[in-house]
Amino acid sequence: MPEIKNYTLNFGPQHPAAHGVLRLVLEMDGEVIERADPHIGLLHRGTEKLAETKPYNQNIGYMDRLDYVSMMCNEHGYVLAIEKLLKLEIPERAKYIRVMFDEITRVLNHLMWIGTHALDVGAMTMFLYAFREREDLMDLYEAVSGTRMHATYYRPGGVARDLPDSMPQYQEGRWRSKEEAARLNENRQGSLLDFTEDFTNRFPGYIDEYETLLTDNRIWKQRTVGIGVVSQERALQLGFTGPMLRGSGVEWDLRKKQPYEVYDRMDFDIPVGTNGDCYDRYLVRIEEMRQSNRIIKQCIAWLKDNPGIVLSENHKVAVPRREMAKADMEGLIHHFKLYTEGYTVPEGEVYTAIEHPKGEFGVFLISDGANKPYRLKVRAPGFAHLSSMNEMATGHMLSDVVAIIGTQDIVFGEIDR
Repeated sequence: MPEIKNYTLNFGPQHPAAHGVLRLVLEMDGEVIERADPHIGLLHRGTEKLAETKPYNQNIGYMDRLDYVSMMCNEHGYVLAIEKLLKLEIPERAKYIRVMFDEITRVLNHLMWIGTHALDVGAMTMFLYAFREREDLMDLYEAVSGTRMHATYYRPGGVARDLPDSMPQYQEGRWRSKEEAARLNENRQGSLLDFTEDFTNRFPGYIDEYETLLTDNRIWKQRTVGIGVVSQERALQLGFTGPMLRGSGVEWDLRKKQPYEVYDRMDFDIPVGTNGDCYDRYLVRIEEMRQSNRIIKQCIAWLKDNPGIVLSENHKVAVPRREMAKADMEGLIHHFKLYTEGYTVPEGEVYTAIEHPKGEFGVFLISDGANKPYRLKVRAPGFAHLSSMNEMATGHMLSDVVAIIGTQDIVFGEIDR
């Protein structure tokens, strides 16, 4: 009986390396992939259509739930679109806070990426290292917004509230001694900016640890060097953005090429790769974490020296401060109207894009003058990257699919929407 070599294999959606909801139909010749067909839609929630049924300010929370490891960056793209239509000026301090939290979010995203990517290809301890640092950054999210993930912190006109003067403290309990709690609270005695500054001083040493574990690791290089190669020209044709594009050697970063907020005042470099393989994209993201750390340090220095308001005082759009709403009838009316009806946005259409941790995150918004979007379309960077799966995987071994999914850094909240 002849040996059957060609067959079809389902990869996911329950496979751990499929990150929950990706189904790949692979046509195999032995262990070599001849065709890879991604099937998506298992996490589709109709976000864009739901957003068209709700007032503008109630949709910010939907943005958090698109790429749910880069929450505030999603919010940023959406509120910029609204501000552009409203021609709304935002306070300088709010711009610096936004840039600082965009970069904190970029580090959060890349830590999740390196932890899961390394875990998928066998470097199990990397996950523990990455989540050690994520805990500190999640505490920053919680300190400003009250929640660790879906922050709803960016608002049209600025940010919801100023940076707090104190950080949450660890408490002693059944699983933590008094001495251990005191040790953990040593760097939490000052303000949020003090704690963030302490983190930026420690973080370069942590990145060195990641590189010690991976950069020259023989097995890591065997799993990533020469895998999923995409040339400069092809990366542009496929619509790649972010680290996927820069890994192929194209120096394109919206923070430099089309600066928004205060990125034009920041001193940082754009890392680029040379070979366009999984290993180059790893090196690019590692260096991006170092550059984000530099930007955060610059924001901290400015914010410490420049107090001020963080939300527009146009109370037709921005919610008045709580003390104003309690003491003044006009403030109370503004508060009530904003949280029930929202605000109207002038007729028009706008596209805004930010340099999201995964690439260009764009929001196309059409307003018909009502209090809710007439049309909302999100440009998710991961969608273009996933569409290249067949091209990147063909000719590789089955085990290389895991490395390619990892290098694409895809999250299905934004792809399926």
